[in-house]
Amino acid sequence: MKQEFYDRLAAPFETSERKKNCLLRVNHILTDVVYLVYPALLFYLMVYRDSRFWRVLLVPAVTFVLVSLFRRKFNAPRPYEKWPVKPLIPKDTKGNSFPSRHVFSIYIIAMAAWYVCPPLGVILCVAGVFLAAARVIGRVHFVKDVVAGALIAVGCGILSFWVI
Repeated sequence: MKQEFYDRLAAPFETSERKKNCLLRVNHILTDVVYLVYPALLFYLMVYRDSRFWRVLLVPAVTFVLVSLFRRKFNAPRPYEKWPVKPLIPKDTKGNSFPSRHVFSIYIIAMAAWYVCPPLGVILCVAGVFLAAARVIGRVHFVKDVVAGALIAVGCGILSFWVI
């Protein structure tokens, strides 16, 4: 996709401080909520001595490390590196754009949650759509980055929680 596409997405947020602050809050709140839900889920499984505890702990941890290693090796540029634009979400990281680790994380945690409590997993998947949109609108990721993050997480989740 071309810069013009991303410029059209970001334009309403660049011209309105209120909309930009809303974008930043969505990005921050969704990230924080997921990182609170995951330990709470693990705590729940531990307290009830649920046999799924180790799988729910290890699948996100191992896949997160693997995605991080792949990202470092692939080292794709971010929109603000490729084009003369300023990110709306404060970020000055160079490279490591593909796949989006924020989006990967929300979806792998959503898969873990779905494995334990399907309604919670669905809610987190919907939240993942909003986080992915915020990361693209905020010019810190390309569409391909967030789609890849989501698909890798969902694929790893299905394989690890229901197939293997």
